[in-house]
Order: sequence, then structure tokens, then C-alpha cells
Amino acid sequence: MNLRLIAGAAALAAALTSSFAQPRVMDVDTGKNGAPIQKTMYGIFFEDINYGADGGLYGEMLVNRSFEFKQSLTGWTTFGNVNVKDDGPFERCPHYVELAWPGHADRLTGMQNSGYGGISLKQGEDYRLTLWAKAAEGEGGIKVELIDQLTDSEPQAFVTQELKITSGEWKKYELIMRSPKNDTEASLRILLNGKAPVCLEHVSLFPVKTFKNRKNGMRADLAQALADMHPGVFRFPGGCIVEGADLQTRYQWKNTIGPVENRPVNENRWQYAMKSRISPDYYQSYGLGFFEYFQLSEDIGAEPLPVLNVGMACQFQNKDDSANVPMSELQPYIQDCLDLIEFANGDTTTTWGRKRAEMGHPAPFNLKYIAVGNEQWEEPYFKRLPPFVKAIREKYPDIKIIGTCGPAPEGEMFEHGWKAMREIGVDLVDEHYYKSEEWFRNSSMRYDSYSRKGPKVFAGEYACHGDGKKWNHYETSLYEAAFMTGLERNADVVLMATYAPLFARVDAWQWRPDLIWFDNARMFKSVSYYVQQMYACNKGTNVLKLTMNGKPVAGQQGQAGLYASAAADNGDGSVIVKVVNTGKTTQPVSVNLKGMKGERTAQTTTLTCTDMDAENTLEEPEKIVPKTGTLTCKAGKKCTVIEDEIAPMTFRVYRIKK
Repeated sequence: MNLRLIAGAAALAAALTSSFAQPRVMDVDTGKNGAPIQKTMYGIFFEDINYGADGGLYGEMLVNRSFEFKQSLTGWTTFGNVNVKDDGPFERCPHYVELAWPGHADRLTGMQNSGYGGISLKQGEDYRLTLWAKAAEGEGGIKVELIDQLTDSEPQAFVTQELKITSGEWKKYELIMRSPKNDTEASLRILLNGKAPVCLEHVSLFPVKTFKNRKNGMRADLAQALADMHPGVFRFPGGCIVEGADLQTRYQWKNTIGPVENRPVNENRWQYAMKSRISPDYYQSYGLGFFEYFQLSEDIGAEPLPVLNVGMACQFQNKDDSANVPMSELQPYIQDCLDLIEFANGDTTTTWGRKRAEMGHPAPFNLKYIAVGNEQWEEPYFKRLPPFVKAIREKYPDIKIIGTCGPAPEGEMFEHGWKAMREIGVDLVDEHYYKSEEWFRNSSMRYDSYSRKGPKVFAGEYACHGDGKKWNHYETSLYEAAFMTGLERNADVVLMATYAPLFARVDAWQWRPDLIWFDNARMFKSVSYYVQQMYACNKGTNVLKLTMNGKPVAGQQGQAGLYASAAADNGDGSVIVKVVNTGKTTQPVSVNLKGMKGERTAQTTTLTCTDMDAENTLEEPEKIVPKTGTLTCKAGKKCTVIEDEIAPMTFRVYRIKK
């Protein structure tokens, strides 16, 4: 027996079987627009978790710039004669430092700050140092240096500037410092220059080149990554930090506006919420506040969606209603909602509209949505939400109100939540699901059976968490793509969806997986980021009906692990087809574009990988990225036909001009 001949014949037979396998036929009705797909359909959700704000998106490069952490000198190394005082010029940030003569000519008084894992500087780039100072004796001076503590060179300082403090009254000073080299582990050092004492407050360092070059701006590369997603909605500022571990540490938007020097520091709920990964120095500076959130929404073209506290502390950390504000004391929380809408939309003659204008934005932000409460559940929430809804409806009837049905996507609590939201009459219900691979594979038809009446759905937080592999890897991202075909198919029910969390520092995270990872100098986009981007950039304006043998293509029996959806883009006259193959074999597909005739060219975007555990990293940020190409669509007997082979575990988007 010739074993080589038999083996060769078997291989040829397998190849022929693959070549002549019957394609999976899908039909798309391109002639009849279905439900409109909202501009808000695919968006982003930001929460200050994983050092996403301070140390991340927010451009500030120094830790504890106002000396307001519970340990006042956290983040600072001091030497010589340094004293902390608490009678400073800013009511809500009273602490400052006094640098005084150390008592000997060969001693030095000073302090230095290494930022978040080192200050990252780029050769030839400018950095703006601002500080408030006064000279205790009318005139004094400091020396400001950018240093490399670990350098082999003789001088540690590679930038040095002197600053004269010319007044005994508090005054703001500014220096522009240009870095002569690249350095990812630099520090800022400030030395007393002379014997006269000098007092310093709100010592701040920013790149001059922030996103949109704003002075109190965002880190450029991270903000640009958000803009490149083309998000339709931007939900902020949380998340559990909206609630706080208790009401004293809840997020209060009014503390986050006005001059940054007078915004009080707040303890971040994620400082110790994950007991296995505590972060003792995790505070919110509120430099990234509600004005900046609205401004960033505008800059990236997304509808702002603020989330406000409903009078409740985090229910995960507080098991009974005693931790929440009594019903009789709820009015200030309701007023916060009304005042926020005025801040966003009121004209400059209103109290809060005038404050917005004073911050540099006279025009309204055109807020359309507000969420009241985050991931709350059962009676404590159900009894507090109605007075918010009543007050907002009476004063601002056009604002869409979003309620929540709790932390789980099914079960008794979930059902109670939906029932209550219908009765209360919210416009959208915020659903959250951090679930397994199996759940995402099996849930693409989740919304096909939802009622078309009553509140719509906001998928406010979701991510596929791998079975025993809770990190960003290709397989989970692919299942998210498969699941999202169901969001798109049901655009008459689902009006917006945002993956979560958004950001994570590689050296200081509390939660994963996350969409975008970074350190102090670099960043990379996860595969899930590219899935979100492929959907947002190919959203379309209306759903088109797509079926296989009359059924939605949703990984159903006989569909070989395929998921698909279709949309029309009435803006450029395109038809968009999304196909996900979650199977382990190549699938030939034939998509009949009914209502189109003749040969066409399809623009394709493909995300594929053979290693299910693979992920992008700082070292390999583009290991798995979408690839673009073209495909000729054939002229069938009655319609244009896409004929293609979808490789195993692949997500492909086709865009064809109608």
C-alpha cells in the first residue's frame, strides 16, 4: 500500500470539498430602509478607573499638584526646610508649601515630583509650568529644573530656569520649558534660590501640545484615539465613582467647574474597591471636570451623556438604605440635575449658563440626554428616581432621561428593574453586561424579542470576559463583534451602546479588559477598540433586512457560526454588510444584494487572527489591526452578489456604493 499516495489523495479530496462547498446564502433587501440607526448608536463610556483621568487622559503631568491628598506631600520628595500650611488663597484647596532657608550655605531646600511613573518628555517639545507663589519677605526666587535622577552624566538637570517671585501677595507665574531630549523617566525639581522664604501652591506641568492645544487639556494621543473612533455618544463621569463609597465621596459636578486651582480633590472610589489591587494614592483632582467633559464631547463630535447621583451611595459597598440620603432630603440632588442642564444649555443670562460662559464657552453645549443613577437596583432606587423624572420633565421636557435596571442582564433583579423603569416612564434603560464568551455567542438575538413599545435600550457598559482569561485577547473581541450584529439589527430598540471600561494604565489598573492601554509615554488600542471603530465608521443610517433562509444570521442552528447585519448609508449611498465567522473553518458566503444590479466594487475592512489568545501590547501595538482591501461583486441574474470566503474567526465589513 502506497501511504504517500493515499495521504495525497485525502488532502486533495479535502481541498476539493472546501473549494466546492455550498456557500452560505444571505439575502439583503437594499430597496427598503428599515429602522433608523441613531447617531448615538456606537459611543464611548469614560470612568476614572485604572488611572483613566489623572495619570491618563487628563494632561496634568504631576501628582498632587495642590498638596490636597490626605497625606499632603504624597507624590513629592522634599528636602531641607519644607513646611506644609493650610491657610492658602483657595478656599476649597487651602494647602500649600513654604520653602525656607535650610540654615547652611551648603544645604538645599526643595522638592521634586516624578509624575505618574516618570514624566515623559519629547525632544524639542515645550512644557508649560504654572504655579501660584508669594515671597514671605516681599521678594524671593526659585530654580526650576527638569532632571534625570538616574543619569550617568554629571548634571542631573538638563533644563534649568530661574523664576523671581516679586510679590508678597499670591500671584500666578508661568514658565515654558523645552526639552532637549527624549526622556520617559524625568522629574520636576524646584529649589529655593536664596534665603528668602517662598510659598508655592498649585504647581502644575502640562505639555503645550495637548489635544486641540487647550491649556487645561487632554493628553493628545489618548484623546485622538477617542476622536478616531468617531463616537456618537460620550457617557461620563462613571460608573461607580458617581455614587462613591459613601455620599461624602460621591462625584459632585459643581466641585469640578470654575478655576482649577479651587476644585477640591476627591477620594477615588477605586482607590481600594478592588482589595487585590489597591491604589492608595488614587484621587480625583477634578482638573478634568464637567466643563472639560462637555468640551471634549464637542471636540470629538459626540453627544454628551452625563450621569448624576440619585441620592445613593454604591450599593455594592453599602447593603442597606441607611447609607443613602433620606427622601425628605433629596431636593439638593434633584436641583443638581436641573442646574446641570442649565449649565449645559442655559443662555448667558442664567446663573449656570453664565458660569459656563465665564469658563470660555458662551454657546450652549446642546445637552439632549441625562442619566440619573448608575447601576442601582430595587426599592431604594425605584422610590428615589420618580421625583427626579417629574422635576426634569416639568422644566426640560425635551431632555431624554435614562434610568437603570441594575448590574445584571437577566434574572429577577433585572426584571424588577425593567418593570419599574416602564412604570416610572424613563426614555431609555441602561443595561450592563460583563459576561462570558458563551453568553456573547448566544446573545446576538437578545433584542429581537424586546417590546417595541416603552423605553428604549442603552447598553451602557459591556465587554466579553474570557473564560478563565480576563484580559484583552482576540477571541473575546470577535465575540463582541458577533454580538453587535444584534444591536444593529435591532436599532429600533437599541439607541446607544458603549464598551467599558475605556482606559487603563499598564502599571496601575484595577479592572480589565479595557479598550485602550497606556503608560506615561505610549499607548495601544486593543482589538476590541478596532471592533468598536469598525462598527462606528460603518454605522449607516438605516437597518436593512438580512436573512439566511428567512432567519436572522445570528449563529443559529445550521448557520455555521456566522453572524451578520446590514445597513444603508443614505449619506453616501452605500450598502454596508457586516459578517462575523466565529467557526473554526473557512465559510464560503454568497450575499444577494436585492435591489442592486450589475457588477460593483466593495471596499472591505477585515479583522482576523489565528491565535485566539493574541493581543496588542505596548511593544506590538499593531499586532492585530484591521486591513482594508477591495472585492469585485458579481452581476447575478437578478441582483448584485457578494461572493467571498470568510476565514475562521474573522470579522469583515463590506461597503458597496448603491
